[in-house]
Amino acid sequence: MAEFLRKSRIAKALSDKIAIYESHVRAFWDTARYEESDKMIHSVLRKKDQKGKDIDVKFKFGVGDLRRVLELKDSDEDPTIMSERLAKGMWCRMGFTGHINGKMTKISFSKAYRFLLHCLVHSLSHRKGAYDEVSDYIMNIVTSLGLNRRYNISQVIFEYMKENY
Repeated sequence: MAEFLRKSRIAKALSDKIAIYESHVRAFWDTARYEESDKMIHSVLRKKDQKGKDIDVKFKFGVGDLRRVLELKDSDEDPTIMSERLAKGMWCRMGFTGHINGKMTKISFSKAYRFLLHCLVHSLSHRKGAYDEVSDYIMNIVTSLGLNRRYNISQVIFEYMKENY
């Protein structure tokens, strides 16, 4: 499974070890707003210039930026939803033992796939808790990776970023 993840198109998103300070994240989201006109998240952060004076720095962040930074290797033309039939078929191949239309939890999958789901939930999820539960969009990402299908992961992550501000 580890080798599969290293070769996947989301390898950098899963393994990047950039230190991100919680205070910086909070400062970004405190002033963040989504603008439909350019489909970007805008934020203003304060920083010190070379003379020690506070200055405002404006940021614009979009799907393309997310795609570039995380090196997700997808495109705007890729789908953002996998068919339910493909997803459920993939779950069965992954040893899913739970109720097919019920809540998805990691424990319902075989051991190797639990590790994959654990990695995805912790690195790509917007959750602050309930790490045993696997959301629909994470299952779509798993399905696309497992079946080697194109999927617009960048857009999906960006949509959940918009919801969080």
